[in-house]
Amino acid sequence: MLKKNCLLQMSEKGDELIISLSGEIDHHSAVRVRNEIDGRIMEMRPARAVIELSMIDFMDSSGLGLIMGRYSKMQAIGGELVLRDPNERLVRIFKLAGLERIVGIEYTSEKESEDEDQRN
Repeated sequence: MLKKNCLLQMSEKGDELIISLSGEIDHHSAVRVRNEIDGRIMEMRPARAVIELSMIDFMDSSGLGLIMGRYSKMQAIGGELVLRDPNERLVRIFKLAGLERIVGIEYTSEKESEDEDQRN
């Protein structure tokens, strides 16, 4: 099985940090991604950080740790963390872990949010 690395792109939109992830988030990629995101958060100190998840193919518990750690970091600087466009598989993982009660989830299309409403 060919393993995909987690690719990371970050951009700024006003006081919002957009973090786009694609590929797989596992133990090996989570460390690198965490360090890069933390560096940008501490440099920029955004009011809001958005982690774009629509291109994530796989996430293990390291991905949950990555999200919760960035949530804590944003809370520490008085900011907000939001997850954007997770696929159905990720939403199930978030629900099992109780993450959706802590971190906000948003969708960029009405169809996605309607699908989410039907799953609840």
